Amino acid sequence: MRVVIQRVKESSVTIAGKTVSSIGPGMMVLCGFEEADGKEDLEWTARKIVALRIFDDEAGVMNRSVIDVGQEILLVSQFTLMASTKKGNRPSYIAAARPEISIPLYEQFRDLLSSLLGRPVPTGVFGAEMEVALINDGPVTICIDSKNRI
Repeated sequence: MRVVIQRVKESSVTIAGKTVSSIGPGMMVLCGFEEADGKEDLEWTARKIVALRIFDDEAGVMNRSVIDVGQEILLVSQFTLMASTKKGNRPSYIAAARPEISIPLYEQFRDLLSSLLGRPVPTGVFGAEMEVALINDGPVTICIDSKNRI
C-alpha cells in the first residue's frame, strides 16, 4: 500500500463539473493498493497518517497531528501510485490490485481513517475520472509505503 499525503489549506474532488467532496485545512491523501495488501497494512498506514506530526505548534514547529489540530482528511484512490518505472518509459501498473480487491481495501481504509479521526472522511469516487484540486500548505508532501516500515 502506498499513500501520498499533502498538507493542504483546502482540497476538492470534481467529477463531470460537479464537486463531490471538499475539505478545508487538513490532509489530502492519495492511496494505491497492491494484491498483497491486507488488514495489517491498512491499520498501520491509517494509524501512521492520523498521528503524523506535520502541523505547526505554537512555536511554528511541525509537532501536531491532524487530530491535534482538529482538521480534516480527504481520501482519493489512485492506482497509478503502484506504477513501476524500472523498464522503458511507459509505467507498468501490474502491481496495482484489481478493482475487486482494491475497492474493499479502499472502503476499509476510509472506515479506519474515519474511526481514528472521529469523523467521516470524504472521498473521491473509485475508478472515476476525477479532477483533484488542492492548495498545498508549506508545501508539505509525505510518501509512505506500508511494505517499507523499517
